[in-house]
Amino acid sequence: MEIKVLEKDSEHLRLLVQGVNVPYMNALRRIVTSEVPCMAIDEIVMVENSSVLQDEVIAHRLGLVPLKTDLDSYNLPEECPCKSEFGCNLCRVTLALDVEPKEGSRTIYSGELKSESQTVVPVSDKIPIVKLAKEQKIRLEAYARLGKGKNHAKWQPVSMCAYKYFPKIMISKKCNVCGKCVEMCPRKVLIKENNKIEIRDLMACTLCQDCAEACPEKPSAIEVSAEEDAFIFSLESTGALPPERVITEAVKILDKQLKELESEVKVKKIEED
Repeated sequence: MEIKVLEKDSEHLRLLVQGVNVPYMNALRRIVTSEVPCMAIDEIVMVENSSVLQDEVIAHRLGLVPLKTDLDSYNLPEECPCKSEFGCNLCRVTLALDVEPKEGSRTIYSGELKSESQTVVPVSDKIPIVKLAKEQKIRLEAYARLGKGKNHAKWQPVSMCAYKYFPKIMISKKCNVCGKCVEMCPRKVLIKENNKIEIRDLMACTLCQDCAEACPEKPSAIEVSAEEDAFIFSLESTGALPPERVITEAVKILDKQLKELESEVKVKKIEED
């Protein structure tokens, strides 16, 4: 397997992965969205709520606020030594909200949640929760826990995770440089320059075949295909975890699951023998 980083910042990661097949890439994508844990508010104790929104609506909104996650300091509830349904400081983080506008109405934002942990805080301070009028009040305690996306979407560490084949475009010598393929391409992959058709941005190609169908030559002077063992893997983090940590954890989980499968197969074979 060969991996090349095509694009990377605090929220996005784009990789060129070579030497693998579709089942492997799909398994990696599924693990990213359903198995990599992150923090989210899971339970709320509402002390006072005189807003126009019901307790359940506020709880739902708080649950979908992305929280920065410290995987090294906290355990999944089912793996925590405390074995308590209430949790402990190794598997639970408490956040408090106590607000009451004194002059006129105002919007309450995620930045007003006070966390007992400096590492588990809202990703953004500007996520609106509720609008309160003068003398309306909200007092609550929220409990955040690690969880997995297969149980609820609020525990998904990514807002996007996808892969596609690495494209391959061949332009034959019989091309008359009419430029129709350039005009037809929706992603502006091709460019007409120096009296010939050139590839401007190969990574943008979606294998739609529009350029090949627009070519007046029969058969088409442009052939668009895909590398069978090369893929472009893209993910966008919610901010809960850095994108490189998300993919690292996904690979660890996949490796662990494959080892467990191998072990079960060996045990089954021994029992049959």
